[in-house]
Amino acid sequence: MQQPAVPELAHTHTRPIHWVATATAVAGVVALSSLLPPDSATAAQAPGRPVRPAAAPPATEGVAFPLECGPVKAVVERKASGDLDGDGRPETVAVVHCDAGMSTPPDGVYVLTQGDGAIRPRVVATLVDPKDRSTVRDFAVRDGVVLATLLGYSSSDVPTCCPDVEEDAKWQWGNGAFVRSSPADARSV
Repeated sequence: MQQPAVPELAHTHTRPIHWVATATAVAGVVALSSLLPPDSATAAQAPGRPVRPAAAPPATEGVAFPLECGPVKAVVERKASGDLDGDGRPETVAVVHCDAGMSTPPDGVYVLTQGDGAIRPRVVATLVDPKDRSTVRDFAVRDGVVLATLLGYSSSDVPTCCPDVEEDAKWQWGNGAFVRSSPADARSV
């Protein structure tokens, strides 16, 4: 018969007394913790800024976009949300175009907001007007800034299937309006 490498130890076998001792120790810790007061809170509200519950970003459904589509409907191609004006409430930026069966319809880029108690969101700014014949390729809202890559045309002779100009654009809220800047000059595609 072989002996185990480690001999059997008395403390490796639990007995009812061990469970009673463990339960008593846990009960003592719980009882003591209920007698000690918690540390005082140290978080503070920034002075002059009201605390608002987190608001949901405005939805795009049911919004009347300023886009003339004739017999077809307007389609929201993409959307992104973020607090663009620093008021603590998110705005939604929507890329919208007419649901054309052929060709590449121009996009409009619109900013939506919805105030407290308002039934529907409303368009408060047009960042890209469809009359400019631009199509939005890349689009994002980051840190209060709207970023987009716009595809356009060097002249009205260029067919709508084949944009030949690419431009990066950036919009940021400042002095009560969205200010557009272009990180880089327009370039040919």
